[in-house]
Amino acid sequence: MKKPKIKITVVKEDTGYSAKTLVNGNFIATGAETFEELNTMVLEAVNLAFEEKGFVYTIEEIQFEYDLESFFDFYKVINAKALSKRIGMNQSLLAQYIKGIKKPSVIQTKRILRGVQQIGRELTEVRFLL
Repeated sequence: MKKPKIKITVVKEDTGYSAKTLVNGNFIATGAETFEELNTMVLEAVNLAFEEKGFVYTIEEIQFEYDLESFFDFYKVINAKALSKRIGMNQSLLAQYIKGIKKPSVIQTKRILRGVQQIGRELTEVRFLL
């Protein structure tokens, strides 16, 4: 059996964060108060689920998918006001999406994602004078 790819969904909860996935019939779920703790718990849960198969995962092998609230909570370095301006979205509306007050449509979610990914691509091209 080939080592399965792991894609895990992270959601912000009242008391922290939860993570869950279904891989080859194995339901894997865990939770933690912080993202740092969650990474540790996810790695332990995934490795425990595949222990009998002899698979060992690293955190880099696990793909995380976030809801907007979790993403912006974890990546505080991304300024929502600047992002809203960059993608041409009303700042108040983006803030409501981030806080979970409103749920964005698929189109709006993709628009936000494209903006964040563009920033990521630009950051990978940055060079500093040495």
